[in-house]
Amino acid sequence: MTEEEITKFDNADPLAAQRQHFELPADTIYLNGNSLGPLSTAAKLRVQEVIESQWGNDLISSWNKHRWIDLPLTVGRKIAPLIGAASSQVLCCDSVSVNLFKLLTAALATRRSEHAVILSQQDNFPSDLYIAEGLIKLLREHGISAELQLAATENLEQAIKKSPDVLMLTHVNFRTGAVHDMPRLTDLAHDNDTLVIWDLSHSAGAIKLALDDCQVDFAVGCGYKFLNGGPGAPAFLYVASRHQARLHQPLQGWMGHRQPFEFETHYEPDEGINQLQTGTPGILSMSALDASLSCFEGISAVQLREKSLALSEMFLSLLERDSICQELTLVSPRDRQLRGAQLSFSHSQAFPISQALIEAGVIVDFRSPNLIRLGFSPLFLSFAEVAQGALILKQIISERLFRDERFSVRAKVT
Repeated sequence: MTEEEITKFDNADPLAAQRQHFELPADTIYLNGNSLGPLSTAAKLRVQEVIESQWGNDLISSWNKHRWIDLPLTVGRKIAPLIGAASSQVLCCDSVSVNLFKLLTAALATRRSEHAVILSQQDNFPSDLYIAEGLIKLLREHGISAELQLAATENLEQAIKKSPDVLMLTHVNFRTGAVHDMPRLTDLAHDNDTLVIWDLSHSAGAIKLALDDCQVDFAVGCGYKFLNGGPGAPAFLYVASRHQARLHQPLQGWMGHRQPFEFETHYEPDEGINQLQTGTPGILSMSALDASLSCFEGISAVQLREKSLALSEMFLSLLERDSICQELTLVSPRDRQLRGAQLSFSHSQAFPISQALIEAGVIVDFRSPNLIRLGFSPLFLSFAEVAQGALILKQIISERLFRDERFSVRAKVT
């Protein structure tokens, strides 16, 4: 692919102007938005405003004057169109793990099974499995028979047909980028009297989602990856309206109370999605996410999906033309419709290769034991950057630059 051809892609890109809304370092190709999105100018200015003007000048009156109290619902409404949901079904709060615990517990409580079964995938995101394991342990300690069943991907549908109480799946696999068929698996689960919880952490903001159309029961997702909310940004959750009236979440905090400022002795849940709140929201981080979501205004999920796939497809095609890159094994689906906005490659020297890339200005990440992950965020990446990133990767491999000892030294975060 010539430089002129690559330039044509950028000139025809309807999302090209969105890059100006992000503060990316010079000489950096950021292929890690699937792990942490970059800083948006809107988020920087909003946090500055909240600190200096709102908190600084208006102090506690900001809860009313600047509507801090409404932020969880306000941000939820902004996330809703990105996941194909009605605004009354989405709430911004807590972390993915905490929200997953709430929804797993609440979903199981509606089942009233003699033996509660949560079904998940063997290679699901580990933190989700940890939460499920912890809940199962808690139930057993209180004399309730419960089990977490893990199925290999190829056996998942057969396991669903055994009618577990809850199916817990991550839409896009964090290691491989493989995408589950949400409509089909949700329908299969419902046909077998099973509730479904989807983790959208590696989907929201990059893939077209249609939770309402798919009749999804529950979902969780994070705000710091493709939504660019910043490190530790609050998560979000989704509860279909048909479940909200009978839902009883376990973490009963004052913000989920019907009248939190009456300070009643006993808990009475609020109506609708707001009952899923627990404690006081983190206003600084939630304000940053709220501001960053403005970058999605006027952009369709189809545009996001089309560009992310085009970026990853260009990267792959450039690598596949060079025989030296055959030592990289693609573990993501080659069919682009079957993968999310990331590519993963295995290599025996994956960690030093990833570190050599980072030193060269191409930011990627490593996942144990041997994976290099590259994210293709559609809002801020250009086709020229992706092409340059592929060129640098080929150079690092062909010249064996990764063999330098310093690239094998591991920090706490990889």
